[in-house]
Amino acid sequence: MTTSFPEHKNDLLLKALRGETVQRPPVWMMRQAGRYLPEYMELRKKYTFFERVETPDLACEITMQPIRRFGPDAAIIFSDILVVLQALGIEVTLNPGEGPRLPDPVQTPERALSLQVPDVHDRLHYVMEALTLTRRELNGEATLIGFAGAPWTLFCYLIEGRGSKDFSRAKAFYFQHPKESHHVLSVITETTIAYLKAQIAAGAQAVQVFDSWSGLLSPEDFNEIAFPYLKKIAEEVTEAPLILYPKGSWYALEALAYRTKASALGVDWCITPEYAREATRNEITLQGNFDPSRLLSHPDDIRKQVHRMIDRFGPQRYIANLGHGILPFVPVENAGAFFEAVKTWEPNR
Repeated sequence: MTTSFPEHKNDLLLKALRGETVQRPPVWMMRQAGRYLPEYMELRKKYTFFERVETPDLACEITMQPIRRFGPDAAIIFSDILVVLQALGIEVTLNPGEGPRLPDPVQTPERALSLQVPDVHDRLHYVMEALTLTRRELNGEATLIGFAGAPWTLFCYLIEGRGSKDFSRAKAFYFQHPKESHHVLSVITETTIAYLKAQIAAGAQAVQVFDSWSGLLSPEDFNEIAFPYLKKIAEEVTEAPLILYPKGSWYALEALAYRTKASALGVDWCITPEYAREATRNEITLQGNFDPSRLLSHPDDIRKQVHRMIDRFGPQRYIANLGHGILPFVPVENAGAFFEAVKTWEPNR
């Protein structure tokens, strides 16, 4: 049965993803729903992280908080990339001050081969329920984005058991056990495809795949380990526009633009807008690449830098965003200056 939703009044993001002409770029922020907002911190005092993620009403409320404050053109559902690992039967903890932990990571080839694709509708139903609630709550005022972690990034956490600067254990496991590693990557890929399709059916109007650790791979290793699975996800998830965000993998922009069916590519702040446009020949929508640390500048400087960023990318086929998630100690008024700067941008000002 098809779920009915309110009429879409703000389709600026979808227009940019389709390559249609816009008066200004759409704007949203990665991690815009979260820890820099005082109203979020109030909920954090009452509920654990996964209580917030797994309670649809709470996830909806948190997703809506930046919409009420800033009126961005998109809302990204409050969740976490590691819920897919939980769906695979892996315990994940996230305690304040220590980051994600997997008490029992996958460390043997035999265990790697034992992983199987779960029923995402059963294991992750709360995400879909939160999406449906949020889509109705948005009332068409912003585009709703769903998301998932990329196979390589989830593989890193699954093997390493925690965050890392280099994920050396995960890389070593792959090089020592390539057959078993590709089984794991395939399981994560199939799970992710089913998960993103379920999110779209539940109300997501676009989806993003976060490959947060792809930049740890050499270009050759990226082509072997990460690219085939990103390509498969983009080929299979066609019900809504898909954004690929391969952080740090500047060398892969051309291949991702021309050899996948992605609607947009996210870019971080370590490459120039000019390079990103040249690598993709201005034929795909780009998203990013404001350095999150620049949000600690004076609001006037933020506005100048944002306007310069848009001038350099150009307003067409572009989504204004950060190059990574907003930092927890950014002042709320500085985040507001970012959104305002995009909304007030004008050509030839």
